[in-house]
Amino acid sequence: MTIPNSDFMIENGVSDLPFTPEEEKRIVSELTTESENNLKEGNLYFVISKRWHTSWQKYVDQSCGESLEASRPGPIDNSDIIESEGDINDPQLRRLLVEGEDYVLVPQEVWQRLVDWYSGGPPIARKMICQGFYSKSYSVEVYPLCLMLTDGRDESRTAIRLGKQASVRELYEKVCAVTGVAQEKAQIWDYFDKRKNGLLYPSSNRSLEESRLQMDQDILLEVDGSSSSQSAMSSAGKELALVPLEPSRSRVTIAGGPTLPNGHSTTSKLSLFPRITSEDDGGDSLSILGKGEKGGLAGLSNLGNTCFMNSALQCLAHTPPIVEYFLQDYSDDINRDNPLGMCGELAIAFGDLLKKLWSSGRNAVAPRTFKTKLARFAPQFSGYNQHDSQELLAFLLDGLHEDLNKVKRKPYVELKDSDSRPDDEVAEELWNYHKARNDSVIVNVCQGQYKSTLVCPVCGKISITFDPFMYLSLPLPSTLTRVMTVTVFYCDGSCLPMPYTVTVPKQGSCRDLVTALGTACCLADDESLLLAEVYDHKIFRYFENPLESLSVIKDDEHIVAYRLNQLPKGSRKEKLEILHGGQDRAVLESVKGRDAKLFGTPFVTYVNKEPLSGTDIDAVISVFLSPLQKVQAPSNFHKGNDNGHLADATVDATADETSGSLSSPDTEISPDTEIDEASDRELSFRIFLTDERGLNFKPLQSESSVSPGIITRVLVEWNEGVHEKYDSNYLSDLPEVHKTSFSAKKTKQEAISLFSCLEAFLAEEPLGPDDMWFCPSCKEHRQANKKLDLWKLPDILVFHLKRFTYSRYLKNKLDTLVNFPIHDLDLREYVKNKNGESYVYELYAVSNHYGGLGGGHYTAYAKLIDDNKWYHFDDSHVSSANESEIKTSAAYVLFYRRVRSDTEKQTAGMSSDMD
Repeated sequence: MTIPNSDFMIENGVSDLPFTPEEEKRIVSELTTESENNLKEGNLYFVISKRWHTSWQKYVDQSCGESLEASRPGPIDNSDIIESEGDINDPQLRRLLVEGEDYVLVPQEVWQRLVDWYSGGPPIARKMICQGFYSKSYSVEVYPLCLMLTDGRDESRTAIRLGKQASVRELYEKVCAVTGVAQEKAQIWDYFDKRKNGLLYPSSNRSLEESRLQMDQDILLEVDGSSSSQSAMSSAGKELALVPLEPSRSRVTIAGGPTLPNGHSTTSKLSLFPRITSEDDGGDSLSILGKGEKGGLAGLSNLGNTCFMNSALQCLAHTPPIVEYFLQDYSDDINRDNPLGMCGELAIAFGDLLKKLWSSGRNAVAPRTFKTKLARFAPQFSGYNQHDSQELLAFLLDGLHEDLNKVKRKPYVELKDSDSRPDDEVAEELWNYHKARNDSVIVNVCQGQYKSTLVCPVCGKISITFDPFMYLSLPLPSTLTRVMTVTVFYCDGSCLPMPYTVTVPKQGSCRDLVTALGTACCLADDESLLLAEVYDHKIFRYFENPLESLSVIKDDEHIVAYRLNQLPKGSRKEKLEILHGGQDRAVLESVKGRDAKLFGTPFVTYVNKEPLSGTDIDAVISVFLSPLQKVQAPSNFHKGNDNGHLADATVDATADETSGSLSSPDTEISPDTEIDEASDRELSFRIFLTDERGLNFKPLQSESSVSPGIITRVLVEWNEGVHEKYDSNYLSDLPEVHKTSFSAKKTKQEAISLFSCLEAFLAEEPLGPDDMWFCPSCKEHRQANKKLDLWKLPDILVFHLKRFTYSRYLKNKLDTLVNFPIHDLDLREYVKNKNGESYVYELYAVSNHYGGLGGGHYTAYAKLIDDNKWYHFDDSHVSSANESEIKTSAAYVLFYRRVRSDTEKQTAGMSSDMD
């Protein structure tokens, strides 16, 4: 594709418009598609302000009807997304910007074209990088690594920016170019926390990320090995000579059990740790804790929005069986050949970090090596954005299991059908199959088993499976239901329109809403409800499919339900819609102006297929409006029957079917037609037949005949006389489905119990439309009913409270207080397998999340089991906590350990002695 250059830019940045908006949109779309089809490492992308890009988008979309008369934007303006005090020749993005909200990324070719058309800037170029160990993924490095260089000669500080995948050699080149130092005379040190943690070698091709350099950390430049920096000395007044210049490459040394000076291996006593050198974090050598010092009280430094990681790590670092395992020699268990694992590197990094945490007393540990390994194997956690602690926990537990899986070659297992065999037999068989392929400390300690039952709603086929689980994600009951407000109109004229607020399943259907409304308004057996959405005083759509998902109804919409007598089976549901107009001016004037002034909520009822007369329609309107009367009208005012009411608003017209239809094209009149001569003296209201768009009107008289279509629309004029008799306020101000008041003070929510969350998790529910089950009996996909039951519980039981809810239109975090037991969590009644095991648990750790979706902060509570004391871990800060402080609305992930009975302890001890 050849695109002509724009050589006619004028000084103010506006061109002679060589392309129309449609052409600009097409060119950009083609260039973007071409770039997406040729992704490769090193491709350049440019950052553009979302504010400017939105104005351009509106301009080029106006031809599609998405925007009206949008003006052409001025020059590209990125001033709102860059640091105001930065170098104009090297603009830096403001921190914590969000893609799609603050900025957009465009390929280099698109940027060049936009600059040709609009000029402006400044340009902010970023490179595409490739991440991941097994599955490669491409992403644009919007925030390059920023390192603070301290020059040891004069203590001056300079910001050095490079991509995290740049090599150490490239770092030397840039530092030497900035400082004017010859490379052969320069030495650059990892200067994290103002301590010399290791020399970075100028010939190294290791990336800065692999060298454990983090955003905004310090590096130190020494020239000829001399430095005037006093802070480069250790607390002992000398260089940290115990830190090896080249990190240890021996995985066995790192993972193996440390050896004491006398040559004996360490015991599982957590207070004893030897002096060893380590590749990890913080730079200090590990040392034996002094008398009276406690292990497990070290914090974790925040490396830049890593509180989510620190919170999850502290919970695992205080899980007794996991700590005991990783503080001993586990090198024989490392599975380097597992294609599902990380070559053992994740387990080694995690174990090394645990050694640090349990040997450093109260000194904070910087988990830099672990963060580097995590980013390598899980690119979704790379960078310095906030993430979810539970998602990290799920990845970490699964990754540790695969790295430590003792099964080197997984046997092929052909699963058998249950064939109505006893549950305990099938469950044990499937658990043995699982253990034959998965055998690690994580499986032994953290995995349980649940029973899943599927029932076909058509043929009744029952399918039972038993599946392993690592944790239980519990919905909060409020996430399972939805509160909806719907206004019910009584078509028999018996009551005023009445709003009803009902609670329905969040993933429910229109049938659920109709059922709840029917119960609320005491719907009779011979009545039905017709759901509809009202928009701009007209019916926007009907909800007649009972299986249609309620997710299509947004909270800010206005939903009504018309209460009708059920039609006989086989009857056609043809509708009569009655719109309201002429509140401010007569319909006659509106018609001539081609703009009928509508107000209020339409009336809707079913009609039979026979032609309707003007009198029939007039009677229906009278019935609908009768509850709105201000004063008692004369008995002859309504034409329906002697008492002024129809038995039902469903019309059974008896007019001759051969009568002309006012909806026929031959009888339609345009708004310019003179209608003054139309007489409505025999009707209670001035009524006009209209079309869907409200552009054509025909006045109705008493003898007029209308042949109903699928939907027949008429408009009733509210003139002065009608306003005197009826109160139109009842037709206006429909409540929204769910009104959220941001100005009102947030009321304290009632606490819910952990047991109610568990019961919601185990409750039977239909599968979603996108999760259909293939019934082996019907040979078709069915929306089966699913029921979960707990069958086998692990020693370490993790509950994830699903506080974050996502839908097509709404993202939300629930701060509901969940009342969870700290002691004696008894789950016996929830476990179907009665094998005599203890199902009583005790809380020992909590991962907390404070704040909302756009940000927030993670902390952790953890208990030192031996001391029976709780502590609060807030990144590097650790403080004691009272047990009464543990229960908060921030609790997000709960960690429980099984409390064994005395009999079980004796049995376990006998088994250990036999081994």
